[in-house]
Amino acid sequence: ITALEARALGIHMTFSPVMDVNNNPKNPIINFRSYSDDPEIVAKFGTAFIKGVQDHGLIACAKHFPGHGNTETDSHTSLPIIHGSREELESLELYPFRQAVKSGVKMVMVGHIAVPGLDDSGVPVSHSSIVTSKLLRGRMQFDGIVISDGMEMGGLTQTAWAGESAVRAVEAGVDILLLPM
Repeated sequence: ITALEARALGIHMTFSPVMDVNNNPKNPIINFRSYSDDPEIVAKFGTAFIKGVQDHGLIACAKHFPGHGNTETDSHTSLPIIHGSREELESLELYPFRQAVKSGVKMVMVGHIAVPGLDDSGVPVSHSSIVTSKLLRGRMQFDGIVISDGMEMGGLTQTAWAGESAVRAVEAGVDILLLPM
């Protein structure tokens, strides 16, 4: 129904589903936007949504790669950091995104989140070629569209001015820069 109604209005993409695992009760932004605190449930419902909308002509967007559930900071205001080893991140945050890629999702939104277990440089994932290009495109074999989260968000603007931030995102492997008005 979402796809059919959107297409009837001339809309061709949806910035959904949220594939974040709501595994931190102190998270101020994801909470009820997530399907669950269980990565398998998130993957199950998220991939069903992806299949449903894409089978009816709408482009789905899995977000906020590599996962925004285990934060205590809202990336609209400042840069969140997700701690954890690569192994922990693989089994929890990344699991739904791997399933989304396997299900054929056509677009993935990278978040403004620092994830030292994946890239110890401290830069947001949207500026990280290690996470965006090497992990998402390389190891996970995603060949669709990579879009940034909103470029005006505090997770970026506290560390770089708009022009520099845009260049860094494109260099990291982002195809579309999202700038909501």
